[in-house]
Amino acid sequence: MTTQVMESKIAELKEWESVLEEAKAVVEALKDELKAEMTSREVEELECGTHIVRFTSILSNRFDTTTFKKEHAEMHKQYTKQTQSRRFTVS
Repeated sequence: MTTQVMESKIAELKEWESVLEEAKAVVEALKDELKAEMTSREVEELECGTHIVRFTSILSNRFDTTTFKKEHAEMHKQYTKQTQSRRFTVS
């Protein structure tokens, strides 16, 4: 692949990333509007035509790694393993 082709593909990638970010912003705005309406109606589930919208509270338990690391540093080190991954960026 020539440098010119690479530059063209990078420019196309940047354009699509921009479109994607705009679409994500629209999606989030629409979700926020629906959530606000459901909150004002004080409902967690709403049937609208053929769609059911849910905005529910969920409880979960999570392990507090920060506190564990502070209080049990050696044990944290003992059970921590190094992993390798690859990152792709275009700037």
